[in-house]
Amino acid sequence: MSDWQSWNEKATRRRRRLHLREARLNRLPVRSLLPNILTTLALCAGLTSIRFALDDKFELAVAAIMIAGFLDGIDGRVARLLKGTSRFGAELDSLSDFLSFGVAPVVVLYLWTLQELSGLGWIAVLSHAVCCALRLARFNVAIDDPDKPAWTSAFFTGVPSPAGAALVLLPIIGTFATGLEVFRSPWFVAGVAVTVAFLMVSRLPTLSFKKIRVHRDWVLPTLVFVGIGTALALSYPWQVLCLVIIAYAATIPFGPIAWRKALNKAALRATEEEAGQGPAKV
Repeated sequence: MSDWQSWNEKATRRRRRLHLREARLNRLPVRSLLPNILTTLALCAGLTSIRFALDDKFELAVAAIMIAGFLDGIDGRVARLLKGTSRFGAELDSLSDFLSFGVAPVVVLYLWTLQELSGLGWIAVLSHAVCCALRLARFNVAIDDPDKPAWTSAFFTGVPSPAGAALVLLPIIGTFATGLEVFRSPWFVAGVAVTVAFLMVSRLPTLSFKKIRVHRDWVLPTLVFVGIGTALALSYPWQVLCLVIIAYAATIPFGPIAWRKALNKAALRATEEEAGQGPAKV
């Protein structure tokens, strides 16, 4: 075999290896797509809620937004579990949150009762949507902050958008739960929408509940509580959902208190570390 033939065979094998490597790189594993699939489903659920509201099927509209909230709650955890996090997924999640929790809830409320206020009702819709967009933009910027202390991950700045959607839907959920038409007052609904909008863009620290840990001694009682809660939710869905949203709203005033305690603890720890690294006494 001549040197030319030997060199040609090596070059052919090298090109074949490069082609196979490019083929492997162009194929994405399913685990990296699953979080984005969940986010897309949440986006579809939020958009479908508007369709249900247009057909006067308001219970289905609210249920679709709750499904979007559930999917939004698990897509990030699935991404971290499967190591499928990406910048594309984060941007898609923000767009899905804006539609599902910033636009869909207030459009549902507008078709339900806010349209009776005409222009003022639409102002309430716009205030919620705009504040949700600003809150998501601020959250995306904060993610890239390298100087953010680790303990701040236990808090959100302002009410997160899924919780804001639940709070703004409280009047319609309360109507489903109690049958009282007083919650359908357009002035009351508009006041709730504007209040929640300002809570989302505020600097108020709110608890994230991501760092909650259950002690081993409380595992069985927790499972029993979850079982009873599931049974109640299946039997009285709107009443249980209403109580859960009210319970979350009751935790909002405790966010600044917990923030202040965590800040003082971090400052004390930093002071102790500086004292321990000081010059040794002779």
